[in-house]
Amino acid sequence: MGPKYDGKYLRSLINGLLGDLTIKQTLTHVIIPTFDIKLLQPVIFNTIEIWSTIIFHCIFQSTICDKHYLRIQDDTLTGDVSSVDIATKENLQKLVNVGENLLKKPLSRVNLESGKFEPVDDGTNEEALFEFAKMLSEERKLRLPLSLCMDFYFRILMI
Repeated sequence: MGPKYDGKYLRSLINGLLGDLTIKQTLTHVIIPTFDIKLLQPVIFNTIEIWSTIIFHCIFQSTICDKHYLRIQDDTLTGDVSSVDIATKENLQKLVNVGENLLKKPLSRVNLESGKFEPVDDGTNEEALFEFAKMLSEERKLRLPLSLCMDFYFRILMI
C-alpha cells in the first residue's frame, strides 16, 4: 500500500525555512538521529563524524536493547481503523478494542533478518507494558533528586 503522505509538504516547508542550506553549512555542530523503519536501524546525520559512534550507541541502547525498548503494534490493520485521520466515535472505539486485544497477545519481537514479529516466552504485552512503566517510574525517581539538586545549584549561581 505504501505511505499515505508523500512528504512533499514537509519538504516544501523545510526548503522555505532553510533554502539551499545543508547540514555542512551549520554554524554549530548538528546531530540528527533518525530511525529507518524499513531497514529497522538507526540513521544519523551530523557535522562531526566522531559523534556518529556515540549517538549510534545511544540510539542502539534506547531502541534495540530489550530492557529499554518496548514497541507494541499491529501491522495487520486495514480500512478506517488503520488511518490516523479518521477520528469518528465509531473508529475510536474500534481502536480501543484493537488496543485491548493487543495487550492480551503474547509479547513478540521483530526478527531483524525476516522483519516479521515472532512471539517470545516473556508473557503478554500487558505484562511487558506494566514492567516497562515500572522501570520508567524507578528511573524517574532516581533522576528527580538529581534534577532538584541541579536546580538548586543553578539558582545559587544566579545569585
